[in-house]
Amino acid sequence: MKKRTAKMQRKTKETDISIELNLDGQGKYEIDSGVGFLDHMLSHLSKHSRIDTVIKAKGDLDVDAHHTVEDIGLCLGECLGKALGDKKGINRYGNSSVPMEDALANVSIDLSGRPSCVYNVKYRTDKIGDFDIECLEEMLKSFSNAGKFNLHINVPYGTNSHHIAEAIFKALGQALGAAVKIEGNPDKIGIPSTKGTL
Repeated sequence: MKKRTAKMQRKTKETDISIELNLDGQGKYEIDSGVGFLDHMLSHLSKHSRIDTVIKAKGDLDVDAHHTVEDIGLCLGECLGKALGDKKGINRYGNSSVPMEDALANVSIDLSGRPSCVYNVKYRTDKIGDFDIECLEEMLKSFSNAGKFNLHINVPYGTNSHHIAEAIFKALGQALGAAVKIEGNPDKIGIPSTKGTL
């Protein structure tokens, strides 16, 4: 089977980001964004999806983390699309419900080729440490838009902001890992769509 790997680099006046993905990995990660909390979340995404991930980023953190977080989402989406290739044989869909102590996150994915992000999450705080929580929604929207997939995130309850965010990224990892997985011969399975394309 053809290796499903991709690399990319994106450099602007605000950020300099390089990413490598291996969809058929073991969940190994090497992540350094300069934003500690984001590194923690992306590590969960890699580990629970079993997608090997390398992310190196430098951004204008003297302003705030917004540009760095959003651009990492964008680059992750583009890199995911490249690694998926023609999408032959993928499961296409993935969903996961993950508890994290007081919080529960439900995440569903459709690697449809059409971007859409639904984010029904309420936090009780505006920050986790010095990290602005609103940046997470921006990153996940960028990920979905650039990766051209449906991403639905619903958190029905939770009191601790860190637990809510961690449950989301663990569930996202589980759902993404299931969606990209190939079971059987990709040529025989073909594209998982009546349209013949995704």
